[in-house]
Amino acid sequence: MSSDDGANGELSRPTPSDELAIRVRDVSKSYTLSHAIKDRTTIPEAILRRLRHPLRKRREVETFWAVRDVSFDIAHGEVVGFIGRNGAGKSTLLKILSRITAPTSGRAELYGRVGSLLEVGTGFHRELTGRENIYLNGAVLGMRRAEIDRQFDAIIDFAGVEKFLDTPVKHYSSGMYVRLAFAVAAHLNPEILIIDEVLSVGDAEFQKKCLGKMKDVARGGRTILFVSHNMRTVASLCNRVVLLRDGRVAADGKPEDVIPLMTSTNGQAGSAPAARVRIPPDPQKPAQVVGVRVLDARGGESLRHDLMEPITFEVEVEVRRHQPSLILSTQIRSAQDEILFVSTEADWPNSQTRTPSRVFPKAPGRYVARTTLPAPLLNLGQYELVVTLIVPGADGADSVRGIMLEITDIVSFATAINHRPRAGYVAVPVPWEVSRT
Repeated sequence: MSSDDGANGELSRPTPSDELAIRVRDVSKSYTLSHAIKDRTTIPEAILRRLRHPLRKRREVETFWAVRDVSFDIAHGEVVGFIGRNGAGKSTLLKILSRITAPTSGRAELYGRVGSLLEVGTGFHRELTGRENIYLNGAVLGMRRAEIDRQFDAIIDFAGVEKFLDTPVKHYSSGMYVRLAFAVAAHLNPEILIIDEVLSVGDAEFQKKCLGKMKDVARGGRTILFVSHNMRTVASLCNRVVLLRDGRVAADGKPEDVIPLMTSTNGQAGSAPAARVRIPPDPQKPAQVVGVRVLDARGGESLRHDLMEPITFEVEVEVRRHQPSLILSTQIRSAQDEILFVSTEADWPNSQTRTPSRVFPKAPGRYVARTTLPAPLLNLGQYELVVTLIVPGADGADSVRGIMLEITDIVSFATAINHRPRAGYVAVPVPWEVSRT
């Protein structure tokens, strides 16, 4: 493992340890954000300033700490889940441990080969074929060609992309990317396997297959670091959970002790989960979801909604570079992580004209997209909103998870007749006709 030094922090090649797989000490990561300064000024003053300094843009600089003073040890064979709200620092921390980015300060030591899957296509060269990328990833892990050959058939069988094996991966769909990337990461025998929320891109059957494989890897004594907003999956897979809040470790312990801190208050004692989510900007992403709001029928921010009232989702997107295509979608998932409903920004024009069309802007800039779920639609219960921005051909899909909705029922057709909640996930009234025969 090569060293990767930051300005003040570093990732180093440690002395092998019989007990520890990972040692993290006082790791912090900061980013510099630049904002344009909007002064109140008169038109003549603005013209004079532009004539004097035609190329100067007045900006203010802000330092954002994505991870702050994080320390922990992970033993060989542990399966550790990292949970927290969007922007809590989970993905940044995993990027530091995967040597994708260097810490601003502090030290992270990893004892063993690391296989990671943080974003769709991480570690893949887009111009190379699937076959070539398998061997490239194996070489990065320090494996010999003979070792990769022994696992090659198992990788292809697991990924199910045999027909596209000699096609450049830039032509793969996001699902194909994930299947092949996970198969490579799991089968090339890294001592430490790091998996981010990227598995949510795959279908339910593939997710189940991946979780089964991760359990097999864990039983083999290898170390797994797993980020997810699905608390049921975290509880079933992990023997330890770390809760992050505002870039710091808020809790670290057994799943049954830590997960309730996340599900009850999103890790913040005495406060409710937020209906407005802000995501720290990542300048490396060509386009990114930077904010999500959930609004009730009166336009107020809320995560609790009556069954008979519509729910509005407002998504803020930043496009940094011109894109040939963008796909913005929302999913509603059950507490068991089943996909109940999917909507994309192209559904409505396509449903009206029956011709392919996209309405999302592709030029650089900030955009706000809004959509409203009609009522009644969701039955009472708890659901998760998942917002995903897909940039076809890019290295990853940008997803925001962990926004939990609660549907309540004060008085409606569902309770007025039955006097108890009805079964099922949807509560859509449909017309009936009864005639005598």
